[in-house]
Amino acid sequence: MRKVWLLALGSFTLGLDAYVMAGLLPVVADDIGTTVSLAGQMVTVFTLAYAISAPLVAGLLHGARPRLVLLVALAVFTAGNALTALAPSLGALLGARVVAGAGAGVYSAMSTAAASALVSGERRGRALAVVMGGMSSGTVLGVPLGVLLAEHTGWRATMWLVTGLGAVSLTGLAALLPTVPTAPAVSVRARLAAVTDRAVAPVVQVSFLAAVASLGLYTYLAPVLASAGGEREVAPYLWAWGLGGVAGSLLIGRLVDRMAGAGRVAVLVGVIMAVITGAEAVLPVLAPVPLLAGAALVVWGAAGWALQVPQQHRLLALKEERGTVALALNNSALYLGSAVGSALGGAALSAGLSGDVLPWAAAGVAAAGLARHLMAVRGPVGPRGAHPLHVAGMSTLGLYEHS
Repeated sequence: MRKVWLLALGSFTLGLDAYVMAGLLPVVADDIGTTVSLAGQMVTVFTLAYAISAPLVAGLLHGARPRLVLLVALAVFTAGNALTALAPSLGALLGARVVAGAGAGVYSAMSTAAASALVSGERRGRALAVVMGGMSSGTVLGVPLGVLLAEHTGWRATMWLVTGLGAVSLTGLAALLPTVPTAPAVSVRARLAAVTDRAVAPVVQVSFLAAVASLGLYTYLAPVLASAGGEREVAPYLWAWGLGGVAGSLLIGRLVDRMAGAGRVAVLVGVIMAVITGAEAVLPVLAPVPLLAGAALVVWGAAGWALQVPQQHRLLALKEERGTVALALNNSALYLGSAVGSALGGAALSAGLSGDVLPWAAAGVAAAGLARHLMAVRGPVGPRGAHPLHVAGMSTLGLYEHS
């Protein structure tokens, strides 16, 4: 597991970089002489580059040595952040964010696959949880520190911090990461087929809907709380959500390993989706009471970040030649879902809807994700009407018995 912690350091840096920019938009816009809305496009291009590079580049390089791909991806990510810190104009800034996003997308997909390959099958859930915990920790611990640093020394100092962390992670991986087993090469046809694969598509669709519901709502937590209980300091609530996320992403690993042995990881996904739905639905009701609102945010954050460990476990339990490509698609779905959720939330607020409507809308999307998951688990799929968990010779509820 110590090898996996090296990968988690890179994930920490990715989590920091992916979310800190939203807090820096006003100062970035002022520094380069543009509007906040235009500066916000650097988040959009980073997200799109991340989403596209994950399945495309990771799939094309599937036959390459994973250790080398990881190092190159992290080097590209680090270089992109250095270019961001040096960018003199909006155009240069957007180009730099594309570079950083492309490196982040490939590293994210390959690091989770590598973490799984570096441990035995019964410890896969814990390994995935460590990598996911690195990203959630980067969001929770790194983002407030990055914003604080920007307030005192400028936003470029924050980007140099991200660059430095990337360089430290790159050095550690280059020196200490062992050789990672290379998975069989995947044909272009097989990569494209993964998009419509009846064992892969439902998992990815649920991840997308969960990201729309969870990460999209998180973006607008301040107006949600303000509309429900008046103006208040939002930082403690962001910490509550984030600390819940760290706890959920780290604690879920052992539970996934235990339930994988019983063939019930898909059941765990359903429970987590139900918790996300419930926590978001009650948030407007509990928001006027700070302690209860904080408790709901802790539960929501824990469930939201925990979800991806069993989801990744399910995808990696597929036939080996499909697992990594499916994992990259899932990572893309997360970032696309976050972007869609943020866009829809912004459009709703611009249309004049009250902020306290957003949690109920998000809960509706999460409920749709739960319904999609249950349909995939219970409905017949396959050319002969096989149960969805018998696709590729496995049971969907028992998908992990042969992993």
